[in-house]
Amino acid sequence: MLQKKTLGSTGLNISNLTLGTVKFGRNTAVKYPKPFDLPDIKTCENLLDLAYDLGFNIIDTAPAYGISEEILGKLLKTRKHQNWIISTKAGETYNPKTQESNYNFNPDFIKQSLHNSLKILNQDSIDVFLIHSDGNDLDILNNDNLITQLDKLKSDGLIRAHGISSKTIEGGMLATDLLDCIMVEYNINNKSQLPVIEKAYKLNKGILIKKGFSSGNIINNNINNNIKFILDTKGITSLVIGTINPRHLKDNCLAAISK
Repeated sequence: MLQKKTLGSTGLNISNLTLGTVKFGRNTAVKYPKPFDLPDIKTCENLLDLAYDLGFNIIDTAPAYGISEEILGKLLKTRKHQNWIISTKAGETYNPKTQESNYNFNPDFIKQSLHNSLKILNQDSIDVFLIHSDGNDLDILNNDNLITQLDKLKSDGLIRAHGISSKTIEGGMLATDLLDCIMVEYNINNKSQLPVIEKAYKLNKGILIKKGFSSGNIINNNINNNIKFILDTKGITSLVIGTINPRHLKDNCLAAISK
């Protein structure tokens, strides 16, 4: 079974691999090397159950991931016994017709996005709620009203932990002072966010890793080494694995267990 780690000071005990669900709901304007068809709900159901059996206990989704939240909402409704920890985001929405993202970090919009996600996911609260950055991390984080809104959503019990899916080192460094957790890109070929990870560790803040495989561009024999490299880095809580391939999911899990 997968190792569990506490996400910073949040009290959330999560598996060191997170099930990423971009591919559950979106296959346009993505950076994967090969095109793919969206899976039907039965395929998603089987993958979700397989992940749970392998020891995953956290799912990552977002409004920008097409119909991912909608699919998960239908599946989670009949899986209350599985006790999934849910991570979703706000700030980015995606238009499949134009294949363009739109960004809005207004505090009221962020609050409404949370309520929409709660409804779609059939949840009373969200465990991990991340701002989905457009790359202007400092502008986002220097908005005191937004940070106040996130703190209020937490104190009201609508979210258990807040954070940001950041894109810059400067943004990640500031986020460790303001928020509970940070999602950063980090892999064997891109170690630029290591200062953020190290600072988060010192401050007991959670670190989630996105693009651990560089959107599918780290392949073959490097996969196992890359997983071990990421999970052996002090301060990292969990690596997001975004796949709809059961064999890939099992292989990644085995690499994490045998590291």
